[in-house]
Amino acid sequence: MNIVRPEADPLANTLAADEQRIAQQLAAFTEGLGLSDVPERVVARAKLHILDCLGIALASTTFEFAQRTANAVHGLAGEGDYPAIGMPLALPLRDQVMLNGTLIHGLDYDDTHTAGVIHASASALATALGQALKSDGSGADLLVAYLIGVETGARIGAAANGGFHVRGHHPTGLVGAFGATLAAGKLAGLPARKMAHAQGIVLSMAAGSLEFLSDGAWTKRMHPGWAGVAGITATALANEGFQGPGAAYEGRYGLFNLHLGPDNDADLSICAAGLGQSWELEQVGFKPYPACHFNHSFADAALQLRAEGIGADRIKRITALIHPTPAQVVCEPLEQKRRPANSYEAQFSIPYIVAQTLLRGRFTLDELEPSAYSDEAALALAAKVDWAEDPNTRFPNYYSGEIVVETNDGETRRFREDVNRGSDANPLSSADIEEKFWSNAGRAVNRVRAEQVYEAVMNLEKAGSAWPLMNALAAG
Repeated sequence: MNIVRPEADPLANTLAADEQRIAQQLAAFTEGLGLSDVPERVVARAKLHILDCLGIALASTTFEFAQRTANAVHGLAGEGDYPAIGMPLALPLRDQVMLNGTLIHGLDYDDTHTAGVIHASASALATALGQALKSDGSGADLLVAYLIGVETGARIGAAANGGFHVRGHHPTGLVGAFGATLAAGKLAGLPARKMAHAQGIVLSMAAGSLEFLSDGAWTKRMHPGWAGVAGITATALANEGFQGPGAAYEGRYGLFNLHLGPDNDADLSICAAGLGQSWELEQVGFKPYPACHFNHSFADAALQLRAEGIGADRIKRITALIHPTPAQVVCEPLEQKRRPANSYEAQFSIPYIVAQTLLRGRFTLDELEPSAYSDEAALALAAKVDWAEDPNTRFPNYYSGEIVVETNDGETRRFREDVNRGSDANPLSSADIEEKFWSNAGRAVNRVRAEQVYEAVMNLEKAGSAWPLMNALAAG
């Protein structure tokens, strides 16, 4: 097929007057950022986030949803040049990004930017890894693109002030598409004017619905992968001169007005604030538990209760104190949350997670097995859990959690985790994060394979190509 490539660049002057628009500001930051501009502490932290994501992705390959996703995307376009993480197949670029993003996010164990309420790493890493392979980028290039995806996606998400969740949108998919676009654009070598158009193009592709909360459907898992597909597609179109609207964020039908309504309280100044000076990656929290981040403080509070020796047989009632916005995700509808029908419903249930953590002294991937979420002792205790509004919540900056326990003999006890563990104000140690990687990776690969991945990530900035990392991740 002969493809005609116009000599003139139709985008050369179309955005000259729009330098103050958000898309232009984000594009200019993206074009100018190099690894030498990033503080060493941020680079070191980025590698820990990447390691965490890849360990989760490897663990995901042992679950049914991973194989069904792989079968679906392989059935569409067949073999390609880009290996999937931990699975014996190579796919076309966009299908690989779709699958890898699903693997990273599929266990709901990946990191969260608290203020943005977004799993920014999943789409940023899946996109950066795939596009780096296509562009023959270095490890440093991959790191920079990943950081761009996180820094921009986190800010866009935070600007909504939690409003996307209130309106039923999942920011990981919706907002992640914009961060993925900028990550892909950086690796593809797009100039800022084209990256601005790419953001306008992806506005018509970005999506993510919270309807999965109604029945534990699998759609949330695919949101980061689809964000990456949208970002790479928008980048390719913009690179060829395809024009997108300039006011992707602040326009009459831009991201915020379209998805939050015209009378929203979004603070659009956050979208580009502090780029290159403050690093939102440092506000991204690691997950100590494989569940929605809104639940984590309640699991820790339940561990405090267990340590006090108050057994399930002594408990009359437990009230979880929580902000109303996350409560709609992890507490309602209450009867359904008390009896999760599948692992995904279990991951989004405060009653279930409090009950299992109290009974077992832990909440791990093992507590997402059918034998766990159908255990009658756990369900009987979960039936005693209700919720009420927390007057002292730190949401949205942190995900506070408190449980008020009433015993059968009339005693009332309170256990609180004011700042969720794994956040910047209550961080996990590097050793904690590495141990999580070994545990997750070990579910899918032997120690030698896991060590190859570990070494590739920890030396990523020195690698001349992203391929050694991908080869360490690929099966076989």
